[in-house]
Amino acid sequence: MKLQMENGITLFEGKFNADAIFRQKICEEKEVGQDEALYLCNLSDVARKYDIWRQKMPRVKPFYAVKCNMDENVIRMMAKLGMGFDCSSIEEFKVVLKCGVTPDRIIYAHPYKAVSHLRYSAANNIDVMTFDSMEELEKIRLVFPRAKLVLRIRCDAEKAYAPIGDKFGCDPELESRQLLTKAKNLGLSVIEISFHVGSGCEDPPSFRKAIAAARNLFDYAATLGYRMTLLDIGGGFPGETGSDIGVIADVVNTALEDHFPPGHDNVKIIAEPGRFFVSSAFTLGATIHSKKQLLDTDGNVYHVKYIINDGVHGTFNFLLYGIPLGSCYALHRKAFDKKVIKDSLVQSSLLGPTCNGFDKMSENMVLPHLDIGDIIVFPNMGAYTVSLSSTFNGFPKPRIMYYQELRDSIDPDPVINISEKKTLKCPNGNLFQRFKRSFQKDDRPAFYVY
Repeated sequence: MKLQMENGITLFEGKFNADAIFRQKICEEKEVGQDEALYLCNLSDVARKYDIWRQKMPRVKPFYAVKCNMDENVIRMMAKLGMGFDCSSIEEFKVVLKCGVTPDRIIYAHPYKAVSHLRYSAANNIDVMTFDSMEELEKIRLVFPRAKLVLRIRCDAEKAYAPIGDKFGCDPELESRQLLTKAKNLGLSVIEISFHVGSGCEDPPSFRKAIAAARNLFDYAATLGYRMTLLDIGGGFPGETGSDIGVIADVVNTALEDHFPPGHDNVKIIAEPGRFFVSSAFTLGATIHSKKQLLDTDGNVYHVKYIINDGVHGTFNFLLYGIPLGSCYALHRKAFDKKVIKDSLVQSSLLGPTCNGFDKMSENMVLPHLDIGDIIVFPNMGAYTVSLSSTFNGFPKPRIMYYQELRDSIDPDPVINISEKKTLKCPNGNLFQRFKRSFQKDDRPAFYVY
């Protein structure tokens, strides 16, 4: 029996076990491999991250950066949790509005807006938006003069996965004051200062520097007659399993206490986290569909090339931007029970499925000897993966299966589907039954399986 909500989310109890699900799905497959890779999305991980955020930074309301992962089920979960959303295009507006989010929970966080997108935001009352140039102010005055503007300043972290200050943000000293004066002369409303230190920030003190710069601009804006009510501290928060936002949170909380103490000016604080909320929620299972062994002069294998059904034109597109590949591990198709595989290790390459010679995830990693049909599991694959993937060379994007803890079910009336008993044909005979028995008698989560 499976418990399902109407949108196809499988409910479970206990600790989420991605390996068990991958193995079950392999067993259900009739072919040795799968045409497409498989994502497992644990929506309850998103809910846990929301709890962590509120505990660590209670004054800061998260506005999720939709560009990080625009998955509709993820957006719907966040919407029901009460989060806000950072959007940058019509399509991002549409998916967020479709999930029942009201315009006051959306910030149009793109300093350079196409006129058609600006008109769409005006038609849908999405009126809070960023700018960092004179030209953008003129455009907004003509198309959406009643907008509530957010001045984005530049304050780069010394170390981050993706520095973005060379494209977005103005100098927080002279240029920002000129822009505030220009906006005042145009009769436009500026309500907020924002910044973004860089995606994947590894320089927590940069937040304090940026918050101090924002305070100075709040004070300057007051001399022009502006009464600012919002501060947006951007993104850059880590989200991988085992990571901790505590260090950044301590810096942020202390800086806010010093420069924007509670009750002073009634300034509300928001942020634009992306990877923090979704990175650890997605686990990818990619199947080996081909392999090539390289032999030395004595006929011994010294290197193996494994070709999997996902690559840099799909999930691993982030590798093209210098973001490193995280940890991964292998699941053997032919040994699901508790037997320990003691195969010798071998230098290996992980290659993508396309005909592009640059479609490589790693050319030098150590793996056990694997077979066609085995799975390589990649945890922490929710950030800038689904959103960047393509179908280059005709290869499909990964499938996504959704899971949620029963206690986190927000829908009041989950649908209970009772299907007819299935006979699962596996290469190893009663492999599924052996897996199911060991799965049930161990201290493992009580998934609902056929």
